[in-house]
Amino acid sequence: MKEKDIILTARIVSMTLTPFYLPVVGILAIFTFSYLSMFPWQAKLSYVLLVYAFTVLIPTLLIHLYRQYHGWTPIQLGQRERRMVPYVLSILCYFTCYYIMSLLHLPHMLTSILMVALIIQILCAVINVWWKISTHTAAIGGVTGSLIAFSLLFNFNPMWWLCLTIVVSGLVGSSRMILRQHSLEQVTAGFFLGLVSSFLIIIIV
Repeated sequence: MKEKDIILTARIVSMTLTPFYLPVVGILAIFTFSYLSMFPWQAKLSYVLLVYAFTVLIPTLLIHLYRQYHGWTPIQLGQRERRMVPYVLSILCYFTCYYIMSLLHLPHMLTSILMVALIIQILCAVINVWWKISTHTAAIGGVTGSLIAFSLLFNFNPMWWLCLTIVVSGLVGSSRMILRQHSLEQVTAGFFLGLVSSFLIIIIV
């Protein structure tokens, strides 16, 4: 495979597996594999759209407008000093979604996904003040930790899904390093930050 093909593949992986999509994936997984699958499809669709709006659509649009205002490319926006405003925008969107879901008195299993995503965003933002950590791998680490936690709570074998998340984690981390957005230490730290924090939040809270 040529170098330009590798870089193109890395960009596709990085854009497809953006951290913003992972709360939606978590909600879909819960509606598919837990007792919440009994919810009416209209209710499930409305909740998924709610999460999509506040964790994907709105933060993506706001960050795009912020980047366009400054005339930066996506790579330029990735510099540590320029990442704080996007962090704040996404945190506000995630918190709004969590607050709305709490007002609707949705099952704790659903709100816990948003809580995990929100806390991971906050931790990454705080760390970013001193050091650039990978939010991409923190998010997929959060999925992995959540999977392990839910498997213990509901007593199911997560092996196949765990293998899939680990493979995806490797793809995401590799793509971020190929694009020179992060070092090996940054993607590794992000993954374990997401894994440990999500596991503890779901088990304890």
